[in-house]
Amino acid sequence: MNKPVQGAQLLAAAALSYQSGFGNEFASEAIAGALPIGQNSPQRVAGDLFAEQISGTAFTAPRASNQRSWLYRLLPSAMHPAFVRMEDGLIRSAPLREVETPPNRLRWNPLVMPVAPTDFIAGLTTFAATGDVLLQDGCAAHLYCANRSMERAFYNADGELLFVPQAGALRLVTEMGVLALAPGEIAVVPRGVKFRVLLDDASARGYICENYGASLRLPELGPIGSNGLANARDFLTPVAAFEDKAGPCELVAKFGGHLWCTTLDHSPLDVVAWHGNYAPYKYDLARFNAMNSVSFDHPDPSIFTVLTSPSPVAGTANVDFVIFPPRWMVAEHSFRPPWFHRNVMSEFMGLVSGSYDAKAEGFLPGGASLHNSMSAHGPDAVSFAKASRAELLPQYLEATLAFMFEARYPFCVSRFALEAPELQRDYDACWQGFSRPGN
Repeated sequence: MNKPVQGAQLLAAAALSYQSGFGNEFASEAIAGALPIGQNSPQRVAGDLFAEQISGTAFTAPRASNQRSWLYRLLPSAMHPAFVRMEDGLIRSAPLREVETPPNRLRWNPLVMPVAPTDFIAGLTTFAATGDVLLQDGCAAHLYCANRSMERAFYNADGELLFVPQAGALRLVTEMGVLALAPGEIAVVPRGVKFRVLLDDASARGYICENYGASLRLPELGPIGSNGLANARDFLTPVAAFEDKAGPCELVAKFGGHLWCTTLDHSPLDVVAWHGNYAPYKYDLARFNAMNSVSFDHPDPSIFTVLTSPSPVAGTANVDFVIFPPRWMVAEHSFRPPWFHRNVMSEFMGLVSGSYDAKAEGFLPGGASLHNSMSAHGPDAVSFAKASRAELLPQYLEATLAFMFEARYPFCVSRFALEAPELQRDYDACWQGFSRPGN
């Protein structure tokens, strides 16, 4: 391939195809011959493309954790005017101190779908954040509601984005290809990778974990052995697809906790070929191989960890992504729902579908809850009474999918979250009605 690239391959219309595996070294080209052979940066790239590396870790990070990809694009990313500040809308970052965060348990109803035209960026709302975005430590929990596809492009320099759709299918059109994403699946867009969110339905709603810390990875399996939980082969990364499109295109960046924008004269999603291990990926949560007790007692929720971002403290995550999927409950002479507990970790929960076995009512699909560090929580009174007296036959929990962002630091809530009409101000009432022994 010695001639310049001709024509356009539009990302939005590209045939969906994937490469499988977690953290693999991938190689993909949308036009045969675009990838250099035997080196990363030849004097002249085939088709007069521009070679550009994107690094997810320091150059000198150990080989086992080093992340980088080489991109071969129509124009270099450096070719842009200066960024200028724009309104943050309802997006916030840590440290978050706009209101005092109480130790109270908090729960919210689902956000109402917008009426005015609203794309993913405009419909992104921060509920809580922890750590410090500039120190690359901690995370934020956002919810999104959108009713139009993005025309602009976006990248986040502050952290990687974990998408958890709850309603409405999406297409994540990224520099490295296209990910189709439906409720029941998740996707991760790495820090700095440019993308656009398209809606396949009239509207979409879901959750975002913005991870400021070490990149998400599969947890160690320990005594579980070599199989179980999320299997590496089930993660999918897109093949190369590019957009050769001239004309104004707004590029929005999240940097230092704020939004910035510039206008390009071309699409920034113009990567014709790429290779490396730093790339977007998706995963179908139905493929999660859940582990559970087959004798007695409800295990710790850590047994349901899909992805983890480690911290410098051994065994303590910066943030874990944990799910509660359909599964068998067979523990004998045991209280089967999650037990009462107070946790040094902080738990931001969401519900994708169905109901959650520790709450009889009030926790709705699209809603959220926050149980901060050392805030006592557990099953509500109705769920406790039911589970305490249930006949302990094997039970299959079906039509349910809940999840948790579990962080090492307390979450601070945004002003919006604490003042929103969706906040259930009577949430504490679900733990009323317990009786002393003998009553």
